[in-house]
Amino acid sequence: MNWGDSMFLESITAAFILTFLGMLFLIGELLVKMRGLAGLLGMGFIALYFSAHLSNTSFFLMITLFLVALSLIVIDGKILNDGTLSFIGVGLMILAIGLSAPNWVNGLYAVTGIILGMLSSFLFLKVFPKRKMWDKVTLLDRLTSESGYNSMNKQYQSLINKNGVALTDLRPSGTVRVDDQDYSAVANGKWIEKGSEITVTYVDGTKIVVEEVIDNLTPNS
Repeated sequence: MNWGDSMFLESITAAFILTFLGMLFLIGELLVKMRGLAGLLGMGFIALYFSAHLSNTSFFLMITLFLVALSLIVIDGKILNDGTLSFIGVGLMILAIGLSAPNWVNGLYAVTGIILGMLSSFLFLKVFPKRKMWDKVTLLDRLTSESGYNSMNKQYQSLINKNGVALTDLRPSGTVRVDDQDYSAVANGKWIEKGSEITVTYVDGTKIVVEEVIDNLTPNS
C-alpha cells in the first residue's frame, strides 16, 4: 500500500465507506442466504477499517471484540429470539468501531456508516432467500391463522349482540360467560356487578366489550 492509499484509509470518507459496506454485507449475510460470500466481504471491510487506525495488538483486540459482538447477534437470532443479545452485540460493535477512531469526527462518520449499513442490509430481503433468524419474535408469524389468531378473532366476532352473565365484578375488566363459555371482558363505561346479565356490544381484536342488560319495566296503568 502506498502513502496515498494509507492517507485515504485514515480519512473520514474511508471510515464511513468501510463501516457502511462492512455492516451492509455482514448483517445482510445474517438476514439472507448468500453462502458466506457477503460475510467474508463484510469482515474484510471492517478489518481494513481497523488496520488503518490500530497497531497490531489493538487490531487483534478490536477484531476479537467485534467477532464476539457478531456472535451474540447470531446466538440471539438462532436460539434466544428476544432481541437482548442482538442489542448488546450492536452496542459492542459501535463501541469497537468508535474506540478505534483517531478522533471524534472520524468516529462519528464510522458509527454513522454502521447504522446506515445495518438499515440498508434489509434491502437484501427483496432479492435473496430469507434465513430463519428471529422468526419467533416476528409479529407476522405469530398472527397467522396457523397459530390460531385469525380463528380466535372470528370466534370473538360471533359473540357480538349475544347475552351472557358476569361471573365476576367488571371494574372494568372481569370474566363473563356467553354460550356456556367463559371469556375475559371489559365493561363499557359503567362497572358491572357479579351475576348481572350482560350483552356483548363489540369486539376489538380479541378484546370483548360488554354492557349490562337493564330491563325496562312498564308500570301498571
